[in-house]
Amino acid sequence: MADSTTSAIHPKGDFFNLKGNHTDIRTEIIAGLTTFFTMAYIIFVNPAILGDAKMDKGAVMLATCVASAIGTLLSGLLSNYPLAQAPGMGLNAFFAYTICGTYGYSWQAGLSAVFISGVIFIVLSAGGIREKIVDAIPLPMKKAISGGIGLFIAIVALKGAGIVAPSESTIITLGNFTNPTTALAVIGIFITVLLVVQGVKGGLFISILATSVVGAVMQFGFGANVGISQGLSVGGSLAPTFGKFTGGFSELLHTNEGIGVAFFSLIAVLISLTMVDMFDTVGTLYGTAGKAGFLTPEGKLPNATRALMADAIATSVGAVFGTSTVTTYVESSAGISEGGKTGLTSVTTAICFILAIFLAPFLGFIPGSATYPVLLIVGVMMIGGVKDVDWDDMEIAIPCFLTIAMMPFAYSISEGIAFGSISYCFIKLVRGKVKEVSPIMYGIAVLFIIRYILEYVHF
Repeated sequence: MADSTTSAIHPKGDFFNLKGNHTDIRTEIIAGLTTFFTMAYIIFVNPAILGDAKMDKGAVMLATCVASAIGTLLSGLLSNYPLAQAPGMGLNAFFAYTICGTYGYSWQAGLSAVFISGVIFIVLSAGGIREKIVDAIPLPMKKAISGGIGLFIAIVALKGAGIVAPSESTIITLGNFTNPTTALAVIGIFITVLLVVQGVKGGLFISILATSVVGAVMQFGFGANVGISQGLSVGGSLAPTFGKFTGGFSELLHTNEGIGVAFFSLIAVLISLTMVDMFDTVGTLYGTAGKAGFLTPEGKLPNATRALMADAIATSVGAVFGTSTVTTYVESSAGISEGGKTGLTSVTTAICFILAIFLAPFLGFIPGSATYPVLLIVGVMMIGGVKDVDWDDMEIAIPCFLTIAMMPFAYSISEGIAFGSISYCFIKLVRGKVKEVSPIMYGIAVLFIIRYILEYVHF
């Protein structure tokens, strides 16, 4: 377990404190490249989702690259942690299909809401409130969060690879292994496992490249389409989306149907954005930090305020450029598993996002089947945290289990934290142990309950 100074920026010239963190430039760069390739899909997926909200896809693609680069760079320079940021999956769907769909707001108003939530994050982070919220979460639940993220990453990888698939009779079942993309993913898993168990330095990154080569042979040599393409060019400009969030403020505050309706509609949007982003970030931050050994024995994270501030600023900056909520990515775990320990990993990933603006067509040569095996192995690496939970104490075992289970089953990190927090507070209340729980923890549970109520009651 790292001490409280391990991740600090060195004051005497070694900006990232590479020596103190027992790492080197080569390791950090490889880790940054690994993180980038495991999350580069967002460059193409985000425009497709936000395009359904009638946003200009070319501008969104460019905004995605720029916002991801800025957020990731901030993470590296402010906190010196190997974390990467980009528009969050799930949050972009909430933006397109709930805010602009169910609630009927324009995308400009949606960006206004994202900007406001970012400002709220900045205020909470500057006052140290977000860090206090995190500190209020019991240590066993933080361990459970790490394990839950491991399972969440695993289900993302298995589903994306086609190894598991939806089923009407059993909910989930094995996929079609004759599908070329699934077959390539299985080959990639064998390659990745071989490299990892042999302790090959840079094994995860090498596996991405090696699986891509196998995929190229399958597609161009044998005609099996494994998803390799020329990729898409990041064309156009930011003009259609840059700064357009300002035009949505008046729409958010419209009172055509009464002040009460306008107020509750706005609160529903902001609470949903705030709670999901905050606890997605908290879960990812502490889950990956636990895997990397950054947490103190008490479960605290040095420089947590800086890491949370980077995330908060990135959210508002992303809205300015024209994309949905920017958040810390769980794929950061891939770089950490590759040996990344400092902000130099983040800087490398940030540079990759800038280069992607010009090299996006070449990213198509890295098929998803080459990155899913890496995520699966990262899931294996992260599940170990659950061994520290006292499974004989049902008062903590139940909240921890719900935290772990709901992340993959609800396909959301924040939902796992929500179910864990609510059940933890409920159990302590009925057991007459009210004072054992921090008032902040009760507040978290109440806010999650309010969020669920508001999401199911559309004003």
